[in-house]
Amino acid sequence: MLKFKPVFTPYLFLFPALLMLTLTVFWPALQAFYLSLFSYDLLTPPEWVGLKNFQRLWTDEVFWETLKNTFLYLIIVVPILVFAPLGLAILVNQKLRGINGFRTAYYVPVVISMVVAGIAWKWLYAENGFFNQFLNAISLPPIPWLTSPNVALFSVMAVTIWKGLGYYMVIYLAGLQGIPLELYEAASIDGSDGFRKHWDITLPLMKPYMVLVGVISAISSTKVFEEVYIMTQGGPRNSSKTIVYYLYDRGFQQLEFGYACTIGLILFLIVLGLSILRLVIERFSENIKSSNPLM
Repeated sequence: MLKFKPVFTPYLFLFPALLMLTLTVFWPALQAFYLSLFSYDLLTPPEWVGLKNFQRLWTDEVFWETLKNTFLYLIIVVPILVFAPLGLAILVNQKLRGINGFRTAYYVPVVISMVVAGIAWKWLYAENGFFNQFLNAISLPPIPWLTSPNVALFSVMAVTIWKGLGYYMVIYLAGLQGIPLELYEAASIDGSDGFRKHWDITLPLMKPYMVLVGVISAISSTKVFEEVYIMTQGGPRNSSKTIVYYLYDRGFQQLEFGYACTIGLILFLIVLGLSILRLVIERFSENIKSSNPLM
C-alpha cells in the first residue's frame, strides 16, 4: 500500500474540493480572461483584438452609468441591510407570547422565489397598483415607480431590502442569543436601560456580525440581477441597469461574449476588493481586541 507523509494528509482531504473549485471557478475565470482578448459572438471563430475590449470599456458611457448605478445600490442598500435587520432581531429576541409568529413573518420573504417576489412587486408598482391606489385614496398624485428614470432604481432597491431583511435578521438573532443576560442585568443596575443598554452592550458585541452582514450584503448588491431583469430590464433609459445586467445584455442578448467577459473581469475585481476589505477589517478588529483585553 502507498504510504504518504503526514504533511500530505491535509492536502489529500482538500483535493476533492480543490478539484471542484478548479473546474467550476478557477478554470472558467481563466477562460473569461482569455476571451476578453478576443471578439467572439459564438457564431464565428474568436478573433484576436488584444486590449481593444478594455479600450472600448473605458469609453462606454452605458458601462459607466451601470457602474454608477451599482455603487449607488451599495451606498443605499447596504447601510439599511446592516442596521434595519439588527433592529428587527432585537425586537423578535424579546420573550413575548407569539414572538415565533413574528420571526416567521419576517423570514417569509427570504424563502419566496425572487421571480415570484419580482412579479408581485411589479403588480404593486403598476400604474393602477396598490401603491398608486393608496396615494389616490389620500389625494396624492400617482408615482411612476418603474417608468421614471429618477424612481425606477430606488423601487428595485426596495425589493432587495425587503427580501434581505429576514435573512440578515436571523444572523443577528444568532449573535444576540449568545450575549449573556447577566450583562444586561448589570447594565440596568448601573442605570443603562432601554435603548442605552443596546448602545452600550449590544452594538459593541455585535460588531463582528455587522461586519459580516455588511460584506455579504455589499457583494450581493454588487451582483444584483434578478430584480432588475424581472421588474425593469434595465430601463427606463438605463436608469436601473446594473453591471451584472449589462454583462448579461452584452453576452446573452447581443452575443458579444468577449466584451461581456471584459465586464465580468471588472465585476470580479470589485467583488475581490470587497472580500479583501472584509479580511482587513477582521484583522484590524482582532488586533484591537488583542491590544485591549477588556473589549
